[in-house]
Amino acid sequence: MLHTPLCDLLNIQYPIIQAGMGWDKEGLTTPPALVAAVSNAGGLGCIGGSSIRPEVIRERIRAVRQLTDKPFGVDITLPKMEDVKIPDPDEVHKEIQEKFPRHARFNDELIPKLGLTPQPPDRKSWVKTPAATREQLRVILEEKVPILIIGLGDTAEVVPLAHERGIKVMALAGAVKHALSHARKGADVIIAQGYEAGGHTGTIGNFPLIPQIVDAVKPKPVVAAGGISDGRGVAAALALGAVGVWCGTTFLVTKEGGIHPVYKKQILNGSSEDFVRTAYTSGHYARHYRSEVIKAWMSSGLEAMPTPYQGNAMDEVRRAAEAADRVDLLHVPGGQVAGLLSEERNNVPAKEIVERMVTEAAKILNDMRSRYVGA
Repeated sequence: MLHTPLCDLLNIQYPIIQAGMGWDKEGLTTPPALVAAVSNAGGLGCIGGSSIRPEVIRERIRAVRQLTDKPFGVDITLPKMEDVKIPDPDEVHKEIQEKFPRHARFNDELIPKLGLTPQPPDRKSWVKTPAATREQLRVILEEKVPILIIGLGDTAEVVPLAHERGIKVMALAGAVKHALSHARKGADVIIAQGYEAGGHTGTIGNFPLIPQIVDAVKPKPVVAAGGISDGRGVAAALALGAVGVWCGTTFLVTKEGGIHPVYKKQILNGSSEDFVRTAYTSGHYARHYRSEVIKAWMSSGLEAMPTPYQGNAMDEVRRAAEAADRVDLLHVPGGQVAGLLSEERNNVPAKEIVERMVTEAAKILNDMRSRYVGA
């Protein structure tokens, strides 16, 4: 048994949270099967809702509820972004040509250079705008999801709306100032996410970050994120003052993870150095696998465009790559912890990962007490 105050706060058995991230076979996000598997195992499963349409978030919430009666969460981002004239991928492409002609030319030339053919928008294409973000939030509030996680952005407006409906709010922070801001605005749990993490992440490593945030926001509970894939990471997080862990990359390669085999290969065969932090995927800094597309942008000498323009440009490449069955050109969001993962972790049930983390962490903590703490 591994029990912390987080378990009581979130009504879960173990302080293990599956981060909302990744793609499923439809190219969207964490599938309901994964979310439910983690929650049913005693942890907290989480839908990654940031990159998907509001109506799909609703579908996913209802699908998870068909698979579990345990608590689960939805993770969205509220980034600072430009408001486009017309939220249509083709119209945004025209805006990019007007506002960022060098970037438009680079992306237009990159697609054929990779041996691909430009494709029209598909059912997965959409443009995240401030209005669309509010719609995502509205759906989550209407569905009264137990826990709302804000992965990026300001929580001031969100917290009171969530609390009115009995929804707890967790917020990610990559620096002490962000953690203090979330705490002042009423977030129930602060997730201290270090530089090592996949997806949107900051510049401070976990060893200095976690204890600083724990001290800054106490007695508010802190969850550790970034670089955690086994019981050793859980034990280290608890030793630094956290009361739980937020893990993404390790759950992407589980049986229920649902990501494309090529993306699994990137994680399982990639080294820590293969996962780089750039702003080229969305306009905000995030860590992804260093694919051919990422390498091309990194060599371009161009700064990333702001959100949502940069994401729209990358979506054009995605459509072309998927049409040619060349997803190897693209990239999975993942953390440096990928260097710890190998083929033996491929398709392991999420339940087993949760139980293994808990068992290993408890054994490590007990062993350390008997080995290093005197009578």
